[in-house]
Amino acid sequence: MRPRSIFVSDVHLGCKHARTDDFLRFLRGSQPEFLYLVGDVFDGWRLRKGWYWRSAYTDIVERLLEMARTGTRIFYTPGNHDDFLRGFRGLPTMENIEIADEFIHVTADNRRLLVMHGDRFDKVTTNHLWLTYFGDAAYNAAIVFDRSVNVVWRRLGGARMHISRFLKDWVKRLANSYSRFEESLAGYARGQGCHGIVCGHVHTPALVERTGEVAYYNTGAWVENCSAIVEDSAGRLQLMSSPS
Repeated sequence: MRPRSIFVSDVHLGCKHARTDDFLRFLRGSQPEFLYLVGDVFDGWRLRKGWYWRSAYTDIVERLLEMARTGTRIFYTPGNHDDFLRGFRGLPTMENIEIADEFIHVTADNRRLLVMHGDRFDKVTTNHLWLTYFGDAAYNAAIVFDRSVNVVWRRLGGARMHISRFLKDWVKRLANSYSRFEESLAGYARGQGCHGIVCGHVHTPALVERTGEVAYYNTGAWVENCSAIVEDSAGRLQLMSSPS
């Protein structure tokens, strides 16, 4: 069944650890009515440090343009790694593509969802940028270590270990505790008259729905895992996640 809407973020094109081929396969198998790119699709931090561009990146861009030409409406809300795109907010783009800091998506069952990357509500990112850069470098080093260890460990018959994911989750839990990330986003969405918030940034996929409260949806990432949030024709949201 064709999904009504798809929300994805944190693909990090330009980072050597991005699950680029998986993302391209996902796009080629999708043609939703609405596609939300919820920030950090491109990794400007990596690209500025050293240009790294695979042919698959071009294929992804071409596929996105093809989706727009064939009827999918694409909404792009930049994140902290692709903040260079914020300069294009409000400017004319090709048909069916819009760029803005945030969007309001109305589901098939008439719920209002605020869609934004979420970095504005991460106090570490906004107040301690040097720490964010340091953490990004440490995280990439952890991914390299993770994959190197797993090559040996799995040859010895061990199950795959997720060292980098554990590190990322631990750091993000600390940052979330400091920033009150989820609570701040939910409060902002409530102030915009929305029933839920869809965001990325922290790389941890989540579907949190509590009766009478603002729902929290996080798209996850395409580095440690491959995840997206998908809306069906009835307005139900589900987390799509493939094994890493």
